[in-house]
Amino acid sequence: MSEAPPWPVLLYDGQCGLCNRVVRRLLRADRAGRLHYAPLQSEPAQAYLRAQGLPVADFDSLVFVPDWNRPAAGAYRLRTDGALAACAVVGGGLWQAVGWMRFIPAGVRDLGYKVVARFRYVLFDRYQPPPLPDPEWARRFL
Repeated sequence: MSEAPPWPVLLYDGQCGLCNRVVRRLLRADRAGRLHYAPLQSEPAQAYLRAQGLPVADFDSLVFVPDWNRPAAGAYRLRTDGALAACAVVGGGLWQAVGWMRFIPAGVRDLGYKVVARFRYVLFDRYQPPPLPDPEWARRFL
């Protein structure tokens, strides 16, 4: 019997306008529906963060979980490593092209990430959720 394929999940700041815009773009690009999502503030994400020993009140970083159904200790990726992993799952076009950033040292990438994260509410406001344009997308959220 074959093992189920990995079930990757992106945990993101559900109150961040930028984060939610990126999630919607990923949803549109990922026609195969491989990547799943949960706001960091949600109970499933909070339980995962606690189980992994990660901060439960710091929403300045996204968390990429390679396989939600088989959560190995320390297997998650944070900040730009997580963003690049999510782009790799979605693949194709722009998201695949973003992969070139992996050649930039993580410390340099994450410095830029932290600056944007620090000012994201000023630059992109807080997120006010409208209905999902595609009802099928709802099944991809935990």
